[in-house]
Amino acid sequence: MNRKGFLKTITGGTLAMTLAPNMIMAEDLGLNSFKSSHKLTILHTNDQHSRIEPFDESYTKNPNQGGFARRASLIQKIRSEENNILLLDSGDIFQGTPYFNFFGGELEFKLMSMMKYDASTMGNHDFDNGLDGFLKALPNAKFPFICSNYDFKNTILDGKTSQYKIFNKNGIKVGIFGVGIQLEGLVGKKQYGETIWTDPIDVAQHYSNFLKNEKKCDLVICLSHIGYDYKGDSEKISDKILASKTENIDLILGGHTHTFLPAPETHKNRQGKNVLVNQVGWAGLLLGRIDFFFDSNKNVQNISWNNQAIDSSIIA
Repeated sequence: MNRKGFLKTITGGTLAMTLAPNMIMAEDLGLNSFKSSHKLTILHTNDQHSRIEPFDESYTKNPNQGGFARRASLIQKIRSEENNILLLDSGDIFQGTPYFNFFGGELEFKLMSMMKYDASTMGNHDFDNGLDGFLKALPNAKFPFICSNYDFKNTILDGKTSQYKIFNKNGIKVGIFGVGIQLEGLVGKKQYGETIWTDPIDVAQHYSNFLKNEKKCDLVICLSHIGYDYKGDSEKISDKILASKTENIDLILGGHTHTFLPAPETHKNRQGKNVLVNQVGWAGLLLGRIDFFFDSNKNVQNISWNNQAIDSSIIA
């Protein structure tokens, strides 16, 4: 992405969409009308690719952008301002710099744990050191990996990941599940071993129903590493297709295709209801933020968003 295109993504606003029939538009009432409502702040990243340090100033596309220390400072600032925060990642934490080659993912997990990530899913590059390499680094991750369509029962990762998690933020129940891309043909068999991949649409439908209807979650989030869209290949499962062929998902936080969405997008699910989809590129150049405002009945009343650039304006 060139700098001009990148700058277009680092704006914020309110979303004219409804996740509940009685949503009130911010244009009509303004955010101040929701002071008495519950607020949930979702912060998210994807495809970090071991970019611990900022890009060099000589980098032609995004010079002096990114960096884990800057992101940590920004997250700390947001935590000082907000009460209810979920910090999530959509996979491909590994691979891309010598930090991964040397430390094997240990450093990435330690730093993410220091930032207090709540959960992540696995991307295809998180298999690059094999299942044993992932397992070796895993004790450094003080957060769960949620992998709903990877079955590790015949591997050394059996019992080391979660199929779903429920977080309670000041009475707001948030259910999270995760889906990953098919590994065959993309990752070497030696790297993923006997891991069984299941169609993400079937899995997403199962867990979204389970979390929304059985567990009574107020918000259901899918951490996805299947890709935002594949132009020219309408049969390949993407976040857009996942949204359209399922129900009960409120938010899909994507990865894999390194897509810089200018703003979170709204897609219709199979019941004609809106699903929010977002992805914030790669390499930690942006920190995605989506704020959900709930009324006293835990219905979503308003949504605001902000993709913030990680750059030299942030003092690490």
